[in-house]
Amino acid sequence: MLILKITGVEAIILNTGSKRKVSDALHTYDAGGCVVTKVFTDEGITGYATTGIGRVGATCDIVKVILEKELAPLLIGEDPFFSRKIRQKLWGSADYHGVEGVAQFAIAALDTCVWDIVGKALGKPTGLVVGAHRDRIPAYAMVGWYYETEKEYVDRCVEAVEEGFRALKLKVGKYSLEDDIRRIKQIQNEVGPNIRLMVDANQAFDEVEALTRGKAYEELGMYWYEEPMIPQHKESQARLSAKLSIPLAIGENYYTRYEFYDAVRTGAASIYQPDNRRAGGLTEWLDIAAITEAAGLKLASHGGGPANVNALCAIPNAIYLESGSLKNQDNSMYVTKLKMENGEILLPDTPGMGTEVSETFIAKYRIS
Repeated sequence: MLILKITGVEAIILNTGSKRKVSDALHTYDAGGCVVTKVFTDEGITGYATTGIGRVGATCDIVKVILEKELAPLLIGEDPFFSRKIRQKLWGSADYHGVEGVAQFAIAALDTCVWDIVGKALGKPTGLVVGAHRDRIPAYAMVGWYYETEKEYVDRCVEAVEEGFRALKLKVGKYSLEDDIRRIKQIQNEVGPNIRLMVDANQAFDEVEALTRGKAYEELGMYWYEEPMIPQHKESQARLSAKLSIPLAIGENYYTRYEFYDAVRTGAASIYQPDNRRAGGLTEWLDIAAITEAAGLKLASHGGGPANVNALCAIPNAIYLESGSLKNQDNSMYVTKLKMENGEILLPDTPGMGTEVSETFIAKYRIS
């Protein structure tokens, strides 16, 4: 029984311009490249997804080509309610060159669009459609970057607490262990003992250094220790995890449920963090959630926004949404605005994934 029919796909490249420069142990972020995907249906319902790329350039162009030239023809005529059929069809097309990398960016975007359409067609947030576990999710503020000045680092953390966040994540590993300890204690002194802190090393260490620093973070009472090593070193992660009591959190660089399954089977971490672009959209998130829950493990998001809120509210073992400030949402790309109460982000009441992008925003920043 056909309910809706997909009639077209459009991929739009945006350049939102240079942002304030921030960095972690390995990267500097100063660009605003994004691909907005639209999937159209015969009933006039349009699904949206956004794929943050970083710098505008070849990657944005490649994702657009994969979406419009390789994958779009496979979607035409399909019913969005058959999301798993669609995923299998797209994977089959990409299998020759692999479903990881930018191919998965494109597949994930289409999966998000499909689920956005389903929610809109039923008039409900997609988190409710797939079977909600909660109507809100605890959020932490990813504000503890390496900024150009130390004052900005402290100010952003204090402002996040004043906004209502009850947990913060701090970047570590760019400099010495002594510098890490100083940065952590600095924020502990500013925000007090009731604010939970996590640390993120962004793959900066080898196994020996990761253990040394992990013991220090443990003593300082950090809630989790994120990405101490490169994601491919699953056995090293497992050995490290066995030697520390602080939970290890990994997963933002894993592609599809298969990589998560391998990491879980290896015992690489206690907390897994799917990323919308790499993990593969909501269909894949639900499978990753089932794998981690069956193993007695927890799940948090890499990244924020309404799509992640919808996903996490449907996942029983989810513990945290990663988020930035909600104060400037009037200038954000999304039509749907998020709300926070008591340190938790509420499931939006917007039908769909909440991923619809303002046409005014698209017109302002569109370059292709």
